[in-house]
Amino acid sequence: MSKRMNIVHEWYDRFVSDPQVVILGVLLLAGFVVMLTLGKMLAPVLAGVVIAYLLDGLVEKCRRLGAPRMSAVVLVFILFMTVFVFTLLWLLPRLSFQLTQLVQELPRMVVKGHELLLQLPEKYPHLFTEEQVGDIVVEIRADITEWGQHVLSLSLPAVFGLMSIMVYLILVPVLAFFFLKDKDRILEWFSTSLPVQRRLVDEVAVDVNRQVSNYVRGKVWEIFIVGVAAFTTFTLMDLHYALLLATIVGLSVIIPYIGAAAATLPVALIAWFQWGWSAEFGWLVFAYGVLQALDGYLLVPLLFSEVVDLHPVAIIIAILVFGGLWGFWGVFFAIPLATLVNAVLNAWPKKDQEGDDHQDSGEGAVTN
Repeated sequence: MSKRMNIVHEWYDRFVSDPQVVILGVLLLAGFVVMLTLGKMLAPVLAGVVIAYLLDGLVEKCRRLGAPRMSAVVLVFILFMTVFVFTLLWLLPRLSFQLTQLVQELPRMVVKGHELLLQLPEKYPHLFTEEQVGDIVVEIRADITEWGQHVLSLSLPAVFGLMSIMVYLILVPVLAFFFLKDKDRILEWFSTSLPVQRRLVDEVAVDVNRQVSNYVRGKVWEIFIVGVAAFTTFTLMDLHYALLLATIVGLSVIIPYIGAAAATLPVALIAWFQWGWSAEFGWLVFAYGVLQALDGYLLVPLLFSEVVDLHPVAIIIAILVFGGLWGFWGVFFAIPLATLVNAVLNAWPKKDQEGDDHQDSGEGAVTN
């Protein structure tokens, strides 16, 4: 029993005895509890904070060019509202129209896919039987029926949620503007609410801010660049639903490794249903592969040169955990949150156990 108590005491003395650790741990725990319990209610506030955080980089660049902060805030906010209104009035209606066209086209695509599956036993009798193909067709039809019922079930809540969406569309930009305008006052108020002795908290905050600011702003630029490049490529090759597919490809970069693979499937299917096994299909697949290669080997290193190099396993675990907790935003901020965890672990004070052991052995030698 005494040995177990000594092990616990040594662990506590090495990792938790520092008061700075207690302060950091309490703040992290409080933030996690607030996000779990009040995350949905504070969604507009959190969205406003994220937008203000993204725009603050442009504000600081304007200030470095000599513009007063208030003038820089107004200029950047006008630019943001221009993009916001353009998205609402031009992009979203066209995405909705193409999505509606695709849903209407699905029955024809299913019939064509059904015919292709029925040809498999004739072409490859040693690999497929009619019973296997029949089971596959039944499963596909069941999945499509379930998906259609799911879409219909979402339509009624969507109507009731329209009012809250309209409130968010007004409230989020207003909150983002005030967060930008009063950034220094808000940070000063928050700083006065923290303990005076918070060296570890400040150290982690500086490290995370440097990493996350580069990641989030770089990720927004990556979404925009990849989406525009994909839209240009699909339009030049006259691919159907070019805008919808380009949006999917652009947003797919949010999820490292998995996103690119997931976006490839709809692009390849739409191209195959449009052209079949033809030269056009081959050129489209080749162009899409070049786009993904340029994104992975050129764009990502340029945009994320200062981001902590996290192991792929750590990234995938972060996506699964935070995505399961907070959905889309959890996936989007999975890497920043993993960076926070990594920064906390790196900054966590540890007593040099080996040094203590050497010191004890040295004292023992002198005694002897």
